[in-house]
Amino acid sequence: MTTPRFSDSAALARFFDSARALLGEARVFDSASDGATYADQMAFDTSRHQPSGAVAATSAEEVGSLLRLAAQHGVPLWPISRGKNFGYGGSAPVQAGAVVLDLSRMNRILEINETLGYCVVEPGVGFYDLYDALAERGHKLWMSVPGNAWGSVAGNALERGVGPQPYGDHAAQICGLEVVLPTGETVRTGAGAMADNPAFHVTRNSYGPGWDQLFCQSNFGVVTRLGLWLMPAPPATMSLSLQLPEADDIERGIAAFQPLRLRGLIDHDAAWVSYVGIASYIGPRTMFWDGEGLLPESVGAQIRRDFGLGWWNAEVNLYGEEAVIAAKAKAVEVELRDKGIAAGEWTVWREGDPITASKRGIPATRDMMMIDWLGGRGGHLGFSPVMPSDPKLAAAQFRRTRARYDEFGIDYYGAFGVGGRQTVAVNEILYNRDDPDQQARVGALFEALIADTHAAGFGEYRTHIDYMDAVAATFDWNDGAMAQLNARVKDMLDPAGILAPGKQGIWPARYLA
Repeated sequence: MTTPRFSDSAALARFFDSARALLGEARVFDSASDGATYADQMAFDTSRHQPSGAVAATSAEEVGSLLRLAAQHGVPLWPISRGKNFGYGGSAPVQAGAVVLDLSRMNRILEINETLGYCVVEPGVGFYDLYDALAERGHKLWMSVPGNAWGSVAGNALERGVGPQPYGDHAAQICGLEVVLPTGETVRTGAGAMADNPAFHVTRNSYGPGWDQLFCQSNFGVVTRLGLWLMPAPPATMSLSLQLPEADDIERGIAAFQPLRLRGLIDHDAAWVSYVGIASYIGPRTMFWDGEGLLPESVGAQIRRDFGLGWWNAEVNLYGEEAVIAAKAKAVEVELRDKGIAAGEWTVWREGDPITASKRGIPATRDMMMIDWLGGRGGHLGFSPVMPSDPKLAAAQFRRTRARYDEFGIDYYGAFGVGGRQTVAVNEILYNRDDPDQQARVGALFEALIADTHAAGFGEYRTHIDYMDAVAATFDWNDGAMAQLNARVKDMLDPAGILAPGKQGIWPARYLA
């Protein structure tokens, strides 16, 4: 069994025995095969983050008791909602030997308020679960769905996941949390700090500091209840597919979307996706070309012809009253035409039509087909820096990143999610986990991307557990003042240093001594 730092097999055994007394045998998992089950299923070397086992809680009270036991025995815990955050580490901890705190059995939908437009969920509630509950009520509310919907609604929001809908900034929709602190105490944020306050999940403007975002991408507490704002079902939607024929067209693509987003003519961040990304959803690379090395441009051109793709591809979606979005559609067409982008016919959906796509709140998992691009046991890493929505800055980031992909022999798969003020450069790195040479090249590529992007003045908004320290180090203003603040808050809230050490590069004091 892998043991964590500052602990040993005897301490682990005592913790697991205490957990059995609390939870029963059926919810304690401490065999070697149990640890392997919770490992990062897409890692080249699972031993770097191999957990020693897992315990499964079903209530906030049990979470608090397990945290107190962990502090008593000096055993670190790594909480997961459903453990489906593939490409970022899945269910595996940063610290090898940590015990996974599995919250997937906490799967109650505590409230759906159709009048005020929110839901309240426990961390084990998945997107399919919430969709089914909303469907039973007639789809009066629509949820925003990420690319792969088998994960946790709460977990995705807390990790700042996104979806292609108006409420697609999931962390921004959080309102009101119940959190168990590392010491085992439970708090409620915002209006929830007042007993039975009906405004718990409808206002962020409560009394005193706002704490909801403190628990996003942190190891300061375990969220056991999360309020999330949902979009009222629109009477209609309009959708428009767009293509840009050449790689360097990304600059005018971003120049077209940015003012539309800022002015509210588009009410979600629209993404330009490279053709390799779309091809990877269709089938493995051998379906198009069976050679070695980088995908030749001639083959790429043939893929684009065969499937009617541009080098870059996007879909714009409008939501609301049909007369209103039809007027917006005309304004969007004018803006696109001014940027030399041809607009085809809009597809219209009206209330009562079948709800058939993720942009309309339908969960799906098809996007994971992309990991088969290079064969073997496929995998992927995401590298996603954030920058201003400046077309020239984004185009320079694209050229810099694509050159690195070429240098390390990895097919470029990128996307740019364009907002009115920020653009996220989503770069997927697809690889074959059974190829040691690819392993080395992918690792070198990722490190080069971190360094290049930092030199350009940008940073990632989330990253894989392998790179959390490296990315945290790039946020270096004033000698890393933010990292120092995070460390002080960590040591105050988690004096035993047992909750998710190393998450987002935040380590307890004993790990830094």
